[in-house]
Amino acid sequence: MTNGQCEPKTSSNGSRYELSGPADAPVLALIHGLGLNRRIWDRYRSRLGQRYRVLTYDLYGHGESAAPPQAPDLALFSGQLVGLMDELAIEQCALVGFSLGGMINRRLALDYPERVTALAILNSPHERGREAQSRAEQQAMDAATGGPGATLEAAIERWFTPEYRNSHNDYIEQVRGWVLANDPVIYAQCRQVLAFGVVELIRPEPPITHPTLVITCEHDSGSTPAMSQAIASEIAGAGVIIVPDLRHMGLAENPSFFITALSEFLEAVPLSATG
Repeated sequence: MTNGQCEPKTSSNGSRYELSGPADAPVLALIHGLGLNRRIWDRYRSRLGQRYRVLTYDLYGHGESAAPPQAPDLALFSGQLVGLMDELAIEQCALVGFSLGGMINRRLALDYPERVTALAILNSPHERGREAQSRAEQQAMDAATGGPGATLEAAIERWFTPEYRNSHNDYIEQVRGWVLANDPVIYAQCRQVLAFGVVELIRPEPPITHPTLVITCEHDSGSTPAMSQAIASEIAGAGVIIVPDLRHMGLAENPSFFITALSEFLEAVPLSATG
């Protein structure tokens, strides 16, 4: 087995991506969250790429990808990834999605079930109570009027523990830079997808049937343990892991925990190779 290229490329649908790892290995597609970009997966790509063919890419309107060709919704984002898979001749892959990415991978599994081998849903929202839904909608409206910076500092507090913020200022500043680089109008549109798109994922019919692992963190206020339990309850056989102590960006604070959990899950399910 040989490693393929890992330099960034741009697909015909405007997706900036990197594909690395053994050329004949099963493919994992890693989907980032709102306001971020594929760089959040750098440590994951290097470690998971020892065993898998790893695809990372920027969502429409994020990072170095093109703007969305129409008003974004979950179907548009799932179609973006399917188009990228088609261009790269990837018939099937496992989908690892964080936050908004965990909504996109569920939408893709519903729309294109034959293209998916397994799902890992990380720190992703689900059915909210009335108060939480109102809060999510208000945050989306704040982003529409004030741009990415309007809610950024509150988000940083929700995403990272105080200890991590105090000891990893360089990374916190990098994340701030990623979020602030977003076009204000597109960011607001994507924030609407995060706020309202959950509704179409609740108790889907027909249900998702792929092998699934759901992970969130104990103190993730927007993608709570109860939400993860609810997601898993709607997918037969799904497993749930609640990571103690951490918040929304636990995958950045303790990547080794998440990588180990993902590796153990993926090793236990059948994944097809690229060829």
